[in-house]
This record gives sequence, C-alpha cells and structure tokens, in this order.
Amino acid sequence: MARRMIGAEMFFETLIDQGVDIIFGLPGGYVLKVYDVMPKYKHAIKHVLARHEQAATHMADGYARASGRAGVVLCTSGPAATNTVTGIATAHMDSSPVVVFTGQVPTPYLGSDAFQEADHIGITRPCTKHNCLVRRTRDLPRAIKEAFYIALTGRPGPVLVDMPKDVLIGEDEFEIPKEINIRGYKPVTKGHPLQIKRAVDMILSSKRPVIFGGGGLIWSEATPELIEFAHRLQIPVALTLMGLGAYPADDPYFLSMLGMHGSYKANMAVHESDLIIAIGARFDDRATGGNFSKFAPNARIIHIDIDPSSIDKNIRVHCPIVGDAKQVLRQILELIPSDFKVDRREWFGKIEEWERQHPLVCKQSDKKIMTSFLIDMLWRLTKGDAIIVTDVGQHQMWVAQFYKFKRPRTHITSGGLGTMGFGFPAAMGAKFARPDELVICVSGDGSFQMNMQELATAVENNMDLKVIVINNEHHGMVRQWQTMFFNRNYSASHFDVMPDFVKLAEAFGAKGLRATHPDELESTLKEGLFSEGVVLMEIVVDYEEMVYPMIAPGGAMNEMILEPADVA
Repeated sequence: MARRMIGAEMFFETLIDQGVDIIFGLPGGYVLKVYDVMPKYKHAIKHVLARHEQAATHMADGYARASGRAGVVLCTSGPAATNTVTGIATAHMDSSPVVVFTGQVPTPYLGSDAFQEADHIGITRPCTKHNCLVRRTRDLPRAIKEAFYIALTGRPGPVLVDMPKDVLIGEDEFEIPKEINIRGYKPVTKGHPLQIKRAVDMILSSKRPVIFGGGGLIWSEATPELIEFAHRLQIPVALTLMGLGAYPADDPYFLSMLGMHGSYKANMAVHESDLIIAIGARFDDRATGGNFSKFAPNARIIHIDIDPSSIDKNIRVHCPIVGDAKQVLRQILELIPSDFKVDRREWFGKIEEWERQHPLVCKQSDKKIMTSFLIDMLWRLTKGDAIIVTDVGQHQMWVAQFYKFKRPRTHITSGGLGTMGFGFPAAMGAKFARPDELVICVSGDGSFQMNMQELATAVENNMDLKVIVINNEHHGMVRQWQTMFFNRNYSASHFDVMPDFVKLAEAFGAKGLRATHPDELESTLKEGLFSEGVVLMEIVVDYEEMVYPMIAPGGAMNEMILEPADVA
C-alpha cells in the first residue's frame, strides 16, 4: 500500500529518487512548508542559500554544465519566480538542463491577483522546454519525474514546475511512476540509415571538408568519437563558442573558435570549404557572421542535430540528420571503409597559409596590462587544467581565443543570451559540481557588479573559488562597438563611480588582491590561484584594447576586420 505524506515531503522524496543532491534557492511564503521539512532531508540534499533568485538559477545552470546532470532551483512565487526568468532564458538558449520549482498561491486563489501571485507558466512559456502547474498533491511526484526526464533527454533545456501552497501542504498517497511515457515527446537519437549513407558519400568525395562543432557535442559526450572521426578522415575542426572544449585545443587538427571573433584561419576554412559537417550547432548569427546568404558559398552542408527544429532554421542544408551527435558519429564511422586513405596536404597547407597571414597573437605592453596577455598568462599558469567560467563581453572573447581548452565541460559561458552577471554564480555552481577541480571565474567589472552579492554565498559555503575581475572602468564591448560603428560616441559606457573590489571582497570575508602594472600581474595571479578560499583578483587593464578579428554584424565569414586600421 502506498504511503501517505504531505506534498512537501513528496517533493524531497522524488528529488532523492532522481539523484538530486543539491538545491540552489531562497525561502519565501508559499514554499515555507518545503523549508519546514527540509532539515529532515539534509543528509541527502544540500541546500545553498543564494542571495538572489537569478543568481540561484545561474548556479544551477553552472552545476548542470559542469556535471552533465540537471541543476535544481527552489524559490517562492511572484517576484522570486520572475527573478529566475533571466537564468531560465540563459539556460534555454544554451541547452542547459535546469529544473526550477516555484511556489504559487493556493489553487482557489489562482487568477485572483492574490499577494505575490504571478503567471509563472505564461511568463516562462517562451523560454522553457516545458512547464507545468501542479493542481493536486498526488500529481507532484509524476510532475517532478517528468520534469527531469524532459530536461535531460533530447536537446537539454530548462523546465519549470509551479507548486501551489495547498499542493505542498496537502496530504495524499505517495507514488513515483516507474516509467515516463509522454505522448508526442519521443526524441530521436539514431540517425536515419539512408541519411547516414548519404553523409558518408559526401564526406568521402570532399576535398576541403571542415567540421563545424557546437555545444551539442559536449552534451552528447561525443569527444572520443569526434577525435576518431577527425583523425581517420583528416578533417580540421572549428568550434563555436559553446563547443569549446569538445575537441582538444592541442590536437593538430584543431583550428580554433569560429565566428564573429573567431580566428582568420578558422573562418576562412569554413568560407572556402567544399563540405561543412555541422554537429550540434545552431548556425546562429554570431557563429556565421549573420549574412546567411553568403555563408560558405561553395560548400555542401551536413547538419547533425538532435533538435529537428534547428535544422534548416537559418541555413539550408544538403544532408540533414536528426540524432544524438555521439550515436550519429559512431554510425558514420562504422560505414567508413577500413582501407580509406586521403591526401589533404593541399587543404591543410592552405589553412597554414591563412594562419601565417593573420595569426592570433596576444598584445603586450610595458606600461599597461593587456587583457589578451592576461588570459594567455592564465592559461600558462594553469596549463589549461582548470574550469573557466566567464561573463559576457570582451573578456569572454579573449578567453575563447587565448585559453586552450583540452577537455569538455571546462569552458562555461553564456553564449546564446549573452547574460552579464552569469559568470560568478555559474562558477559557484560548477565548483559545487566538481569540488576537486580548480574553478576560475573570469568577469568584467560591469558583469561582476550584477551579482557580486553572491560573495556572501561563496564565503558562507567555505568555497575554494577564484575570481578575476577585469577592471577597465567601462562596458568594454559596448565601448568597442561605439568605437567601430557609432563614431566614437561613448554614451553611457564609462563607469564614473567604481567600487574598490579588494575592499568589497574583504567586506564579505574573502581575500582581495590587485594588479595595476604588468610587473605585478604574474605574482598576483600566482598568489590568488594558489591561495585557499574565495579569492578576488582585480586586474586593472587597458580600456582601449579591442578584440580582433571581428566580423561586423551582417558580414560574411571572409569579411573580417583584422586591425584598428580596418575600422571606418
């Protein structure tokens, strides 16, 4: 006979059944019963008390990206739930499995404009993979199990479960369904055999192929298959921002990041290729330059993606394959003849020539710290053996260009939504997921100020977390665009008042360090990286340094701005 329990207990029992061991959240009126029973389950589930619901959602997102498991958020209704929307939209754009549980007014009060009532379902419908309102206590276990199933299968994504107060305090029989079978939701994981055969024929006949890899490679854990695929067929690999880490940067077949701030050789390789093998990528404007009509004009395109809605969305392709990247690559490899040999010396020679013409080189100065040089030094000091979590802006692009990622799930950033304030709480989530690894948040002064209150959460949890705040006293990327495209009209991009970041860190009980001159940079980084606890390193940099190459919005991949002289 099924046990009887209240909804709040069902909540924890079902989470434990799903393997959840950590929740990021804040208490509030309509979820107080959940917090009331929480001590009973503290042996199995840790609760991290964030200072803001947006930050809690970014923490869960960082946890998901670093672990491959679903991150979990718990908060109350109204403003608490609406605070999670930026984090939910961030996870949605980057295909991250986050499950958000929100409190809600009792079901009899729904639609009555009760205190702290908001339409969580309507608000989040555009930015969740699925959401639902639970109306009966007995339905809570099924709703929770379905939420995790949907979040983690197919193309991962965020799911929201809205829990009215009477559902949480009500009592009913507790039963977790053994299987989830959702009508109309049957993700395809294996590629169609005819399309696989067609792709193999296209690959074997190509002369100048290139792999266009995205974040789907990481979520499908396809790195071993990708390495085998690239080596057996001698195909160079370029990755989107979200794909970095899916292929080792020290491998001879790796080109670099492609796209708006990708390297000259990677972008030219895509533009001049005769075959693009896109795997787990969306062909968004930042990866393609935005001028879809000029994208790879001489190439046929194979597009492998688990989300059928992503195929032919931006770029018309010649061979669509719906399926999981790992499985589809394995299917293709099985059809490659064992005696297949190919000579691509001419193609790689062309790529090497592009590299000689316009290499990616970090800048150095005797008087000012250059951010590109800082990132290069960070890579050398860590030997690429760290999890780097960034915010959004110039520093994000320099990390992508100059930090050489060797493993999946070591580069975490907000790519699709471009969310400032993501980096620091996401780094905390990554550290909770992988406590034995070095986790470094690289943030800008503008981004860090958006969630800097979470220093309290980091210190409270005795985290060993490193934060680099790059201080150029500007919204750096905004200033770059104003320089390049708005006649140097620097409107609202300079900070007239800035906090003392060292004192700020110390006020929260963390360690603060600062470097203002190139001579201080290495010693400051070494002290900060190898000190225990929460350490904030403020690095004061040259605000005039800009990120190159750059494709202007709406440009083609061969239309790169390479130097300041190229700016009109």
